[in-house]
Amino acid sequence: MMNVMPQTGKIDWISIRTEKRGAVQSIESVVVDEAHGLEGDHYGKKGGNRMVTLIQAEHIATVSSVLKKEVDPKLLRRNIIVSGINLLAFKDKIFQIGAEVQLKMTGLCHPCSRMEENLG
Repeated sequence: MMNVMPQTGKIDWISIRTEKRGAVQSIESVVVDEAHGLEGDHYGKKGGNRMVTLIQAEHIATVSSVLKKEVDPKLLRRNIIVSGINLLAFKDKIFQIGAEVQLKMTGLCHPCSRMEENLG
């Protein structure tokens, strides 16, 4: 169905972390390298299957509702927040983000221990 009726979402937020457990830096744009992911992000140094992490803004709204407080995107430790599109629909697929970048969803990125520390 997605091949017949393409969906369009939008990028709401971008961040990188220069080192493991480092501070999350909100940025306006980022260079994406096929071999290393997001320029300046610590995952880019490793290569591999999880060079970029995404989360849906709609999920953040749900978490905020459950916690009864606004959730700062930095607490989630994800690289890109998107809205208006179902990320789960991209399982095992290549999809385009922005004008020039294609990503492949290689798996789910479950909440990390740092996210759990931040949100409780």
